Amino acid sequence: MRRKTAEMGPRREVAYTQETWERLRRLRERASAVLTLLKKNDADGYVFGSVARGDVKPGSDVDIFIPSTVSSIRVGLALEEMIREKSIVQATPRALVKAHLVLQDGTNVIFPLIAPRETELEFYRFGGEIGLKGISEGRRVCGVDKRLMLIEPTPEGHVETPLSDLSPGWAAKRIGVGQAIVEERMRVLERRAEVGRTGVYLNRTLAPEESFEQVLAEIAYSDPALRRRMVK
Repeated sequence: MRRKTAEMGPRREVAYTQETWERLRRLRERASAVLTLLKKNDADGYVFGSVARGDVKPGSDVDIFIPSTVSSIRVGLALEEMIREKSIVQATPRALVKAHLVLQDGTNVIFPLIAPRETELEFYRFGGEIGLKGISEGRRVCGVDKRLMLIEPTPEGHVETPLSDLSPGWAAKRIGVGQAIVEERMRVLERRAEVGRTGVYLNRTLAPEESFEQVLAEIAYSDPALRRRMVK
């Protein structure tokens, strides 16, 4: 059943406090530092989610996505001693297989270990994403948060509107993605609201000396579903 406006919250304008602006500045400084290191090693990335939109809260994380398959060695060299944890994650047998790094300050860096589909790249744009240039220019972007609210930045803060009040086509154009990803994400998030999270198909923590490519090859050897996804 489609979630109603009342369950998402009403359309409203939000004015940020000085504390929110300062929190956004600090988080963007962290994002900018990591993106700069990645860029120097030919691994361009984006920050996505609330740090890209601007609607940060006390528990907001810095989440960075590299939208192309890059050597994990290159990423590792870029971030050197900053890496605290590393893992391979796949939500479902058909989903994108991703490397996930957690840095010492809690920043998350994610990049695909296999060729991503366009819809899988659009997932990050759906929530809002911005690159190093956009951060330096102080820009914020539209995106959808976990409540299925479209966040549209304003000079004072943002306007948030339930996706249920908008046509998928209009919302897709406003965010800059295809209509299919808006409809698909609404189905997924509405289902999650009803039954909760159901876990992930693959979540393998790596030892410091292990490489992503090595471990992925070992897992794929005994996992036919993973092998099929790797060739599609």
